[in-house]
Amino acid sequence: MKKIVKIILWSLFGSLLLFGTALGIFFYKITNGFPVTYETEKPVIQFPQNQPAILVFSKATAFRHRESIAASLPVFTQMAQRNGWFVYQTEEGGVFNPEQLQQFKAVIFNNSTGRVLNEEQEQALSHYVEAGGALLGIHGAGDNSHHWPWYETNLLGTRFSHHPINPQFQKTEVHIEPAVDTILTQQLPASWVHEDEWYVFLDQPKGARVMSYINGDKINANGNMLWMKNKNFGMGSYHPVAWYRAVDQGKTFYTSMGHSQEVWQDANFVRLVENALQWSMK
Repeated sequence: MKKIVKIILWSLFGSLLLFGTALGIFFYKITNGFPVTYETEKPVIQFPQNQPAILVFSKATAFRHRESIAASLPVFTQMAQRNGWFVYQTEEGGVFNPEQLQQFKAVIFNNSTGRVLNEEQEQALSHYVEAGGALLGIHGAGDNSHHWPWYETNLLGTRFSHHPINPQFQKTEVHIEPAVDTILTQQLPASWVHEDEWYVFLDQPKGARVMSYINGDKINANGNMLWMKNKNFGMGSYHPVAWYRAVDQGKTFYTSMGHSQEVWQDANFVRLVENALQWSMK
């Protein structure tokens, strides 16, 4: 009998240990990503003449928003068809070289998380933007897994803290700032109801102009979970969810919306992203 009890206890201990290890690895991956191989081979790309080119980059080495990425790709293809754009979709970082980057009017970090580029590729992207290119980030592109100061300063201007846990997804009204560039606001209502995983940042984005916001007092922003404490705060009644800025001769745009596949069925969210692309190529 004692032997059976010991076996049960040791089995329980082993299961708890495995669960704890897996959970620890999961949270480490979310925050830091895992060591990754950086692709350096230049892809072969046939750029059509007289079509603005857009690079949609969906590589993720930290948390992967798998369903949102999969749902977004045909939407970007549809945008390209409507606007006469050429879209190149990839998860290979080899395209981040000066020669090929200069062929693109805009680069989208499409829920791209973690360290996805090596230092040479990061430098190529920062020089591309500063020389007149455009970088757009969607949702996971703004979490705290990137560990790249230029990126955090020039795309975000703030730092990710957490997202709500219970409930993780919440509906609330997205409001459009009326005084922003009209290209960004065209065909958008003054407000609409949207459901998403609402990112909470440590402060307002510095040096940026806010395009849209929610009332953060109308969501439950509590992010406390297990040993993750002191994350039961939000950003207050003025909680930006999309903003943009000039970076030397170039531009950046970021929206914290875009977690799930359902957002790509929201016509207003799709219009917001499409407007941002049109603005970036103006």
